[in-house]
Amino acid sequence: MSPTTLPPPPEHGYVTFLGAGPGDPGLLTLRAVEALASADVLVAEHEVLDVVRRHARQGVAEVPTDTDSAGSSAMSAPGTGTPQLTVVDGASPTVGAPAVRDAAHLVMEAARGGRRVVRAVAGDPGLDAYAAEEMLACVAAGVTFEVVPGVAAAVGVPAYAGVPLRDAQGADVRFVDARTASERCWTEVGVSDGTVVVSATLDSVAAAAGELVSAGRKPDTPLTVTVAGTTTRQRTWTATLGTIAQTLKQAKVLPSPEGGRPVIAVLGERSAPAQRDRLAWFESKPMFGWKVLVPRTKEQAASLSDQLRSYGAVPHEVPTIAVEPPRTPQQMDRAVKGLVTGRYEWIAFTSVNAVKAVREKFEEYGLDARAFAGIKVAAVGEQTANALIAFGVKPDLVPSGEQSAAGLLEDWPPYDPVFDPIDRVFLPRADIATETLVAGLIELGWEVDDVTAYRTVRASPPPAETREAIKGGGFDAVLFTSSSTVRNLVGIAGKPHNVTVIACIGPATAKTAEEHGLRVDVMAPEPSVHKLAEALADFGARRRLAALEAGDPVTRPSERRPGARRRRSTT
Repeated sequence: MSPTTLPPPPEHGYVTFLGAGPGDPGLLTLRAVEALASADVLVAEHEVLDVVRRHARQGVAEVPTDTDSAGSSAMSAPGTGTPQLTVVDGASPTVGAPAVRDAAHLVMEAARGGRRVVRAVAGDPGLDAYAAEEMLACVAAGVTFEVVPGVAAAVGVPAYAGVPLRDAQGADVRFVDARTASERCWTEVGVSDGTVVVSATLDSVAAAAGELVSAGRKPDTPLTVTVAGTTTRQRTWTATLGTIAQTLKQAKVLPSPEGGRPVIAVLGERSAPAQRDRLAWFESKPMFGWKVLVPRTKEQAASLSDQLRSYGAVPHEVPTIAVEPPRTPQQMDRAVKGLVTGRYEWIAFTSVNAVKAVREKFEEYGLDARAFAGIKVAAVGEQTANALIAFGVKPDLVPSGEQSAAGLLEDWPPYDPVFDPIDRVFLPRADIATETLVAGLIELGWEVDDVTAYRTVRASPPPAETREAIKGGGFDAVLFTSSSTVRNLVGIAGKPHNVTVIACIGPATAKTAEEHGLRVDVMAPEPSVHKLAEALADFGARRRLAALEAGDPVTRPSERRPGARRRRSTT
């Protein structure tokens, strides 16, 4: 058995104690992702569940260890909110009764019946105050377990804040938890001249600084304090032991409801402002903390949202259209049967939805990708091509230039009766598609079966909170990928606030945005969603550089609207 192979679960279950890291889901290890993919049950606090659930398989049960307002903690299928198992002290599982047993009992109960349980904790299990007790409970119950280490906050957060903990001289590094540190502990680190990493809360940082000064550290020793580390809400303050209280006060983060939030403070010369300003790679991303509206479904926006996250942005997907079957499916039925019987030389896909519609029709008839044998397949762009590849079909033609109907026509070969035994093209598409591709193919000598594979209708309005954020300037930017996304978003949610940066994929989309009274700030150099995201990132980088050169604070667009909360709202 290799180190990354899971053993078969015994009858009494199998538990993986998994470190979820300090907050960034990208810091999960490969081993952690493997364990999550095979888990039957996830046991964790709500915030940790938010980090790990994206790697879990569909249908995994979730057991939050932090109780809700009613004091209960129930096992539910994700997204359903319906309790399926509630654990009661000294009793068998029952539905509807409050859970009063601790996390160790929740883990034991979840492991019953041979289930694979992932017990996820923030940071690393070896540094979790209660993980060892839960492991001992597994031993006592005869439950096999393993440990998957994670990135500890005390190490990961300074790395994201641009504060290296050691240098070439190999200075000593001490770690202190301010919540449990004794007077002796403060004395020991106070007499040291090495780097000190302190785990604390916002409202206890000043007191910890005072303890270090009392223990012998100089008041002018550099200090950084980072809240929400490794997430796009991260914020770091640079000060000294003697000035940190005043720095936090001026930033108006204390006193506040957020004062109890955990922070990582780093004390030592490695925290000097001149060095940190050069090494703060994370918070200096071009769109760090920007809330970007993406008018697409999560499935359609997956790769685009990942790209936006790489720039430090927080994407928020809002679908503006809904896809429905055609009113008369007979035309699609005939076309799919014709595809199987050899009626077509080509099939052309102009959207991911077209791929999905054909795939669903194939499944209805018990067909799979092998039905495309002998047929040439075209895709309008990379996202459509990726959807085909996921279906098991490699496209024969993808535009080498512009990813559009016009770009597809540029590369489409004319019909040649010598080399093309069949002159017909199957074109499954939306009911509102333009005639550009059909007319172009006919001009090239092809016969076209233009088939309505699906209908597009305006989506339902997003939640009231999202609508208010759109109209009130809560979003920093919005990406419009077509004229219809402009019309539909305005129709279902209202017009974006004038502080919101408007980015459009091309001239036609920009014209529609302007017709709706929007100021277009960014336009992609070519009609590609990824080029659009790049252009927005370039805009953000220029905006950031201009602020730094002018000596102004770097703020997000939404922070400049009238009545906007101060920057501390991002912490």
